[in-house]
This record gives sequence, C-alpha cells and structure tokens, in this order.
Amino acid sequence: MAMIVLLLLVMASHSIGMPLPSEDTDNWLLAERYLRRLYDLPAGLLGNQKSSDAMRTKIKEMQNFFKLKVTGNLDDNTLELMKLARCGVPDVGEYNLFPRNLKWKNTNLTFRIVNYTPDLKKADVDRAVRNAFNVWAAVTPLTFKKIHKGNADIMISFGRKEHGDHNPFDGPNGLLAHAYPPGKDIGGDTHFDEDELWSKDSTSYNLFLVASHEFGHALGLAHSSDPGALMYPIYSYARGYPLAEDDIEGIQALYGPNPEHRKVKPKPDAPEKCDPMLSFDAVTELRGETIIFKDRFYWRLHPQMVEPEQTLIKSTWPSIPNKVDAAYENPEKDLVFIFSGIRMWALNGYNLVEGYPKYIHKLGLPKSIRKVDAAVHIRDTGKTLLFTEEDYWSYDEKTGTMDDGYPRSIETDFPGMKDEVDAAAYHYGYLYFFHEHLQFEYSYTSKKVIRILRTNSILNC
Repeated sequence: MAMIVLLLLVMASHSIGMPLPSEDTDNWLLAERYLRRLYDLPAGLLGNQKSSDAMRTKIKEMQNFFKLKVTGNLDDNTLELMKLARCGVPDVGEYNLFPRNLKWKNTNLTFRIVNYTPDLKKADVDRAVRNAFNVWAAVTPLTFKKIHKGNADIMISFGRKEHGDHNPFDGPNGLLAHAYPPGKDIGGDTHFDEDELWSKDSTSYNLFLVASHEFGHALGLAHSSDPGALMYPIYSYARGYPLAEDDIEGIQALYGPNPEHRKVKPKPDAPEKCDPMLSFDAVTELRGETIIFKDRFYWRLHPQMVEPEQTLIKSTWPSIPNKVDAAYENPEKDLVFIFSGIRMWALNGYNLVEGYPKYIHKLGLPKSIRKVDAAVHIRDTGKTLLFTEEDYWSYDEKTGTMDDGYPRSIETDFPGMKDEVDAAAYHYGYLYFFHEHLQFEYSYTSKKVIRILRTNSILNC
C-alpha cells in the first residue's frame, strides 16, 4: 500500500520540465502534465536534450495508443485529444502501477456508496451505479451486493482535487474519475470528481457511462485502444448497451462467461472498411479529398493516398457530435457543412467556422424536420439537395432560400432509387446515392441508375 501511494505521489508531483516556446507555453505545460499523469513521463527533467527526447518519446506512445499519425510532435490533433474529458487511469498497462491480470478471487462482490453528489437525486445515483454493475454482471458470473456500512470490495465516493488517495483530480473537465484494480485496501475503490457536473442523460457527464467504465478498472481491465469500446479512455455519450466485443472478450478472459448464457448485443467496434454489409452515415468532398463518416469515425481518401485513413471524429473536431447525419461541400464558398440532428456546423478546410453550430431550420426547413439524412451540392446548378426520410429539398446557395415546390418524392424524381438515402455525392454529372450496403450510380441528365455497386467499393474494397 505504501509503495502504491509513493508511486502515485511521484506521478502527481510537479517538475521543472523542458524549455517551452513562449507562444506555446500553455499547450506544452498541458502536454507535460498529461504525459506525466498518464504515460509515465519522468518528473524532474531539466530543460535539455534529454528532456526533449523524453517528451517526444511519450508523445509517440500516446499517438500510437490513440491511432493518430505517429510524429512525436505536439500537433493539433494530438493537442486537441489531450484536452478531451477522460478517465484518470493511465492508458498503458505497464504504467498503471499494478501487476497485470489482477482479478477478484471470488465472484460475489460487495460495494458501498460512501457519499453522494448533489448534482443528482440519491435514487438516481443508486440507479446509475446498480445499472453500471449490471453491465458487467450480464456477461460474467459476477454478482454485486450493496452494503451500507463497513468496508466493501468496491468503495464508491465523490471528491474534488486531493481527496485522500494522493491521486488528485484536476478540477472541471479533464480527468472525470479513476478506479483501482482488484486488491486489498484501496483496491477496487472508485472515485468520481465532484468538480464535474453529473447527469443521468447527455446534458453533462453521464454518471452511468462513467461508472460503467470505471467499474471495468475495478474488476481488472486496463484501457482499450479501440475507440468503439467502453474501456476507451476518452469520454463520449452514447445511448444503448455500452459494451463492445473488445470489452466482453477482456472481462471474460478474467472471469469467464455468464453461466446463465444471457445474450447481450455489444455495440459495434470501429467499422471495418471491407465489411460487405458496411453502410455510410455521410459523404462529402473537402478540398479534393473525400471524407466518409461512419459511427464515431471518418475515413479520409486522397488521390495520393494508397489506403483510406480512419480517424476518430473527436480527434479532429472535438466539438462535433460523434454521430454525423449528413455533409456536403460548397466549393465556391470553400465550406463544408456537417449535420447532426437539428444542428449544423461549417468547416473551412479542417477548421470550424465561428458562429456555428446553427439550427438546420435556418436553411428554410420546417420545424417538423428533426434531421437531414443526406446532403449533396450540385456544382453545375448551384443547388444543394437535402434528403429527409422519403422526400428531398432543393436549396439555392446563391439566394440562401429553399426552392419553391419542395419537398418532392425521392422515389418519383430519382427512378430506380430506394425511397431513402443514407449519403450522397456528386461527380461530373453523376450522383452517387448510398443506401445500406449498396451504392447507386445515377445519371443526373438521363435520370436513371447506370449501375449498382457495393457501398465500400469507394474504399478500394
């Protein structure tokens, strides 16, 4: 126990650090704190070449873990990811200060909620905690019993800054919570940062989702580098069952499957580009590149790139939601518009345009429309087509108004097409409609489908 506390103190201690460019001082200090806390960057480095090399090495480790381009440089993508809300447990197994493959010796575990956050009703906290344990109980032989006094296997508490374990939180945002792996004393204990605002929905940090993640650590799991997994360290809100296949395989490697053979449907892992049943959420051009959105990811295709590059949306645009419904480029304005629900964002290159997001109804859509399924700009006409369920609208980019006579039927105006569209693109007189796992090449002038392809043929599959 003393050894653990000592190591945690070293992790959290302050050091002089490497020399920082004056214009980037804040960013480099943030990176230094991040890497020291989560990637075992040594404390007490002097401002010399050794310090610079150590920083570069740890930046590379972080970039490799998050599947970023490994450069060793503090580039924009790396820095933006460092600023995202996340779990306070280190990412690399060897740096979590505990031996690997720790597990509880028995499968009947106890937990106790020591104190409650004022952000939620007591009953809501109890429900979030119980449901979070049920996530893991559903796929293992583990059972969890709540006790109200004494020491439990897993002690749950809310605290801020230094809260008794010499592993302080950092204030609002940043590190949300942390948990200790199975063992005596502090082992299994789970702490939530009271400086965060906790909720039971998406209005702030969802306690159920964060607790589900932290209890994974309390049961012996390390972080996953799969962005689709619950044990991925970056916080993101998602409805539905939180476990991915990677999470289930990890926990069952420690405890085995549920003997009652309960069937659970894990959420999808990162999409595989050559999955024959792959569908797209949105497709757009961006200054000569093609951007394809799917779940929490996007693929980037460039004429000079042999293979598509897959990236987490939040790694590039932290303020854009994980789910993109539609997107299109207006090359005359050098803008890309991204739709999610009733809001839309504008990009100039890869940079967000100030003044966004805006409501999609600003385009002239009625309030009854709650999302845009697909969007495509027809460069030859200056019109942008917006697809909503079985209908579509025509938006005049020059006047900034919807054309009269819309909406119109997709099935009627695009013979041979299905009545719904997932994504759309336009190239040299041809529209490319994507619906489920099929891609329809449609002649805009002849008004007919020329050929039908697999959706992922665009990804060189």
